[in-house]
Amino acid sequence: MREITIDPVTRLEGHGKIQIFLNDQGNVENAYFQIPELRGFEKFCEGRRAEDLPIITTRICGVCPVAHHFAATKALDAAFGVEPTSTAKKIRELMYSGYFIYDHTLHFYFLGGPDFVVGPTAPAAERNILGVIKKVGLDVAKEVIKHRAYGQKITAIIGGKATHPVCGLPGGVSKAISEEERQEIEKMAESSVKFAQFTLGIFNDIVLKNKTYLDLILSDAYKHRTYYMGIVDENNKVNFYDGKIRVVDQEGKEFLKFAPSEYLDIIDEHVEPWTYVKMPYLKKVGWAGLVDGPSSGIYRVGPLARLNTSEGMATPLANEEYKRMYETLGGKPVHSTLAFHWARLIELLYASERALELSRDPEITSTDLRNKPGKPGEGVGIVEAARGTLVHHYKLDEEGLTKEVNLVVATTNNIPAISMSVRDAAKGLIKGGNVNDGLLNMIEMAFRAYDPCFGCASHYAFGQIPLTAEIYDHTQKLTKVIHR
Repeated sequence: MREITIDPVTRLEGHGKIQIFLNDQGNVENAYFQIPELRGFEKFCEGRRAEDLPIITTRICGVCPVAHHFAATKALDAAFGVEPTSTAKKIRELMYSGYFIYDHTLHFYFLGGPDFVVGPTAPAAERNILGVIKKVGLDVAKEVIKHRAYGQKITAIIGGKATHPVCGLPGGVSKAISEEERQEIEKMAESSVKFAQFTLGIFNDIVLKNKTYLDLILSDAYKHRTYYMGIVDENNKVNFYDGKIRVVDQEGKEFLKFAPSEYLDIIDEHVEPWTYVKMPYLKKVGWAGLVDGPSSGIYRVGPLARLNTSEGMATPLANEEYKRMYETLGGKPVHSTLAFHWARLIELLYASERALELSRDPEITSTDLRNKPGKPGEGVGIVEAARGTLVHHYKLDEEGLTKEVNLVVATTNNIPAISMSVRDAAKGLIKGGNVNDGLLNMIEMAFRAYDPCFGCASHYAFGQIPLTAEIYDHTQKLTKVIHR
């Protein structure tokens, strides 16, 4: 048996490694997606003051610190038994919309988009932001940089910092928005709506009008019939910041709907010996291994899952794009992994529209920022990180110090599905031992669609370990090593 190793995998947050095993005919016997980073952030938080957790946990990741900040803040709301003021909720959601604007812009243009804009089998040196700029033009690149900066500016105005915000408090936020700041945010949000529409236009022209790409999206190599999970509002529309968590089955029918405090009754975790990341699954269904279908408790989170779980978007322009996606891809739910990219751009439009709505809300400049916290106890906070459903669960002692912390991160939720996606892409693409750089990149596309963050998933403090592919023969003897 031959083995191919891709180490490191590229264009993601964190570090990963893919090992592909070929049989004597040169076809894929199995493939494993490994996260060679050690967990630890939960332990770092024990014994700390509760109010420090929204600051500490942002350091888990420099890409999605806003998600950890508000998951932590919402967990403290629950732990101290306090409901934030109406103004505080709107300010939090406005900042959260800014986070989605810069995060989804980053992924499409820098990480996932090059596979389509430049081409999945283009030379490796061109599959990056520079290749995208060459294809779409320097003027577009300037707009990308500007609007990603707009999202970060919204975060900085409200949160105090663009990357590691400090505004969240149990029961509210620390700072009001001035009228001058509101007007600045409104202008940035207006521009972001137009930019999101422009980006969807690029996706339409380059991807959807290309039959080869559309066939690739719909191919069996990138398809899994799983359960889906995401937060919805009272109308079952997508909401990133608050609501109940809804789970739908492979036919799109509601399977479960639960409050954050009930998550331990819904989710359990399985451990595999070849990775440091746990594998969550639905307790009601059970763990059946890395297989899909109704008898397997594996579920997916993130942009496509949120759209599959919902009954529409809560803003008009995004909702029209939502309808068009399902009409184009054959109805709801969509099981095609590569459709995560389209769903992510629809969410970019929604986040921009929602930011504009909130910036025009008369209450957004109110100074009614915080309700008084009660006594410390236990609390769960759940938000939709850009990569999917994120859980923070804290137990505090009577003095407000942290006794226990549990984090179920978006990428952790997706790890079983990512593992299946990598394996099945390898099986569908590698035949007769024929392997080249383009094929290996197309295997990487199977995990890249999820926009995974393995620093978050493993709660690791240091970045290291490149991606290597190792190939073994039928006697499990190492025959070839490929470094990227």
